[in-house]
Amino acid sequence: MVMLDKTYRPTEVEPKHYEQWENSGAFAARTGSDKLPYTIMMPPPNVTGSLHMGHALTFTLQDVLIRYRRMSGRDALWQPGTDHAGIATQMVVERQLEAQKVTRHDLGRDAFIKRVWEWKAESGGTITHQLRRLGASPDWAKERFTMDEGLSKAVRKVFVTLHRQGL
Repeated sequence: MVMLDKTYRPTEVEPKHYEQWENSGAFAARTGSDKLPYTIMMPPPNVTGSLHMGHALTFTLQDVLIRYRRMSGRDALWQPGTDHAGIATQMVVERQLEAQKVTRHDLGRDAFIKRVWEWKAESGGTITHQLRRLGASPDWAKERFTMDEGLSKAVRKVFVTLHRQGL
């Protein structure tokens, strides 16, 4: 008989379970499935920050809905992503440059944008790590970033179309 510890230690137990869920494809939507699809697009939190209680509430409700649909036999996709938070990201990177006595103008546009992407790669994982710690079940293989080429192209197309229509 297995004896249970008196104290639950989530940091010892939960990462193992979560890794098992991810590796088994428990959160994955199936492309080309004959099941009725159900999709929730995660409102993307800013890449510059950490999750707060509002995020936790929103993501908990979405997680409950997506898990219910999976259990009901639907092909459920909860698509995760993060937002570039353009102005906030620019400010963070400019502060880093300021500490080095450099401005974005000193770097030039291309070098500054490269620096922003580097910073995103370093800090962007905070939010997804926190969501995993919460046990959230989005399809991580389909994670997006608002500056991904496909998304940026789609947004530009919509705005150009709306402009041409006078809207």
